Amino acid sequence: MHMTNIEPPARRTCGAMAEHRRLLTDSSQYRRARADLENTTRDFQRLERTTEEVVQIPVVVHVVARTDAENISEDQVVSQIEVLNHDYRATNADLAAVPEVFSDLVGDAKIEFVLATVDPDGDPTSGITRTSTTQSSFGTDNAIKYSDSGGADAWPADRYLNMWVGQLRGGLLGYAQFPGGPKDTDGVVITHTAFGTTGTATEPFNLGRTATHEVGHYLNLFHIWGDDGSGCGGTDEVSDTPNQGSENTGKPTFPKVSCNNGPSGDLFMDYMDYVDDDTMVMFTVGQVSRMRTCLETARSSLRAPMPTTTR
Repeated sequence: MHMTNIEPPARRTCGAMAEHRRLLTDSSQYRRARADLENTTRDFQRLERTTEEVVQIPVVVHVVARTDAENISEDQVVSQIEVLNHDYRATNADLAAVPEVFSDLVGDAKIEFVLATVDPDGDPTSGITRTSTTQSSFGTDNAIKYSDSGGADAWPADRYLNMWVGQLRGGLLGYAQFPGGPKDTDGVVITHTAFGTTGTATEPFNLGRTATHEVGHYLNLFHIWGDDGSGCGGTDEVSDTPNQGSENTGKPTFPKVSCNNGPSGDLFMDYMDYVDDDTMVMFTVGQVSRMRTCLETARSSLRAPMPTTTR
């Protein structure tokens, strides 16, 4: 059967929590690692032990393509790295969209992303691998992460943030693995039409924010509504994000009130909600603290402190 072209998604979906729940069910090691990390995070935050230095994370982008369109350009990859760097340093131009009542919550994660310059063997690299596949699309089963199922094998997850880009199916924009999971599947997967800001990037997911959202999960952030449906009882384990009903999609207008959180309502412009790319513009100080703790504990081996230059 010949697969027709898959339409780019029109509404944000993320497979990270499905992957999280599957691992919780299947792996006692993952359950232990997650419990340990939550305890450590609470300790770190109570003692305010996170550091302030800028941290660089080396990135490898595995482009897995069946068609020329899926084999995205280096420019498209570079545009995504630039978005991550703006978003994680709170230097994105659209930060001005944050309502004044929330402006004190905006956090600079002091995390920067660089395409790897050295591969696992010590040889020079562009930080981009290219794999030709016969698979017409990929799902949340991690097939894109293994060469024997038509994908590309991960580089060592303790040294690189692995990002896989290909054609995802079922309306899926992307998914991530939370810290504490298996090394060979560790990283972030993004559909090519939601990666970067040029080339095949397609509205309303053409500003690179899917990767910003998924890397948030990779650095231990949960969805801002706490993934309890619309129950108002879930938590993202971050104290400065307002309690919120279910996810927001599209382009809500401020204030959007749920869970008795008026008058200011939901922080729907947060990267960990489900709104369109042009509507999500910030992390909070509390989310930054959680990500920084992750980089000092579960993902400490990734940290390459910024070289200090003498002028």
